[in-house]
Amino acid sequence: MKELENNSDYQNLIANWQQVSKQVNQACEDAARQVDSVILLAVSKTKPADMIATLAQQGQQHFGENYLQEAIEKIDMLKQQPETKDIVWHYIGSIQRNKTRDIAEHFDWVQTVERDIIAKRLNEQRPAELPPLNVLIQLNIDKEESKSGCLPAQLPELITAIKGYDRLQLRGLMIIPAKVGTDAFTRTKQLFDEIKETHPELSAWDTLSMGMSGDMTEAIANGSTMVRVGTAIFGARA
Repeated sequence: MKELENNSDYQNLIANWQQVSKQVNQACEDAARQVDSVILLAVSKTKPADMIATLAQQGQQHFGENYLQEAIEKIDMLKQQPETKDIVWHYIGSIQRNKTRDIAEHFDWVQTVERDIIAKRLNEQRPAELPPLNVLIQLNIDKEESKSGCLPAQLPELITAIKGYDRLQLRGLMIIPAKVGTDAFTRTKQLFDEIKETHPELSAWDTLSMGMSGDMTEAIANGSTMVRVGTAIFGARA
C-alpha cells in the first residue's frame, strides 16, 4: 500500500474532509433539514487505499469509484482489514456489459444503471450470499447527447423492469446536470417525488444522488440525499 508521503499530507486530508463535512451539515441546516439526511460520498478514484483507510478511521463510510480494476484492488485489500472492512462501496463509473459480474460481486451500490440489459446482468450476477445490490438509475435530466443516462421519457419502462429483479434494490436517481443555466435539481426532485407517489411498492425509494463539490449546497437545498465529492477532499488527481 502506498504510504502517505508525510504527516502533513495526512493532516491535510483529514482537514479537507472535516471542512467538506461541515459544509454538508451547514447546507442541511440552511435548508432546514436534519444533518444526517444527506450522505457524503467520498469519490476516491485514482487515490491510494491508505487515503481511503485514513478517512474510514475518521468515520467516513461511503466511497465512490469510477475505474473498475483499480477499485477491485482497493476493495479486496481494504476488506481484509478490520478498520476498513465495513466501508460501503459505490460504483459511479460507466458500465460495459462485460464488466457487470465484477461490479455485482464487489460493490454495495451502483449509481449508473441506465439500461435494462445492464440491470438484468447485475441481477443475474449478484452472488446469492450477498444482500441485494442497491441501484440508482442514472438520469440524463438535461437530455445532453454527450452524457450517459436514461432519458426522462424512458424512466417508467426502466423502473418497471428493475422492480422485477429480486437481486436488485431500486433506491432512486442519480444525475450529473448540465453545467449552466438549468433547474435540473428542481426538476429531478419533482420527478423523484412523483415516482415515490405513483410507485408505493418501491419501499426503498429514498435516494437522490445529486451535487458535487461546486454545487452541493444548491443540490441539498433542492432535496439531494447524497453528494459526491472528490477533489475537495482528496486534492487534484495525481
